[in-house]
Amino acid sequence: MEVILKKNVDNLGYTNDLVSVKNGYGRNFLIPQGYATLATASAKKAHAEIMKQKSHKDSKILAEAEELGKKLEATSIKIITKAGDKGKIFGSVNTVQLSEALKAEGVEVDRKSLKIKDEPIKEVGSYEATANLHKDVKATLTFEVVGE
Repeated sequence: MEVILKKNVDNLGYTNDLVSVKNGYGRNFLIPQGYATLATASAKKAHAEIMKQKSHKDSKILAEAEELGKKLEATSIKIITKAGDKGKIFGSVNTVQLSEALKAEGVEVDRKSLKIKDEPIKEVGSYEATANLHKDVKATLTFEVVGE
């Protein structure tokens, strides 16, 4: 079964990709959740026209994503949280706190595009995260978790 993705789906594809999936996955999950539409002949024709028009805008979006990626990699981020005597954090640090720390530094990144490598973070230290800014641009950033 072929479907056209409406949203980015992890381990499957990006928005406006034409992908082939199993029938049950397409009919029972992707289409009802609004992640995809069925790729009929008319939908494929409309999709081709949309992609043709969108190709002009893509170069500008790609340049902006690369610029944001360079800015992210150059930014040093510290997340301050309550911690115990031996470096254990009360609670954990996740993408929400990371996104807020980036916003405080002046870099706007959606928390859903961030992936922390050693999640959940429960100790003070230095960690890495990956930001999926565009389907061709991924930026790796390092951040430090510091106890109060």
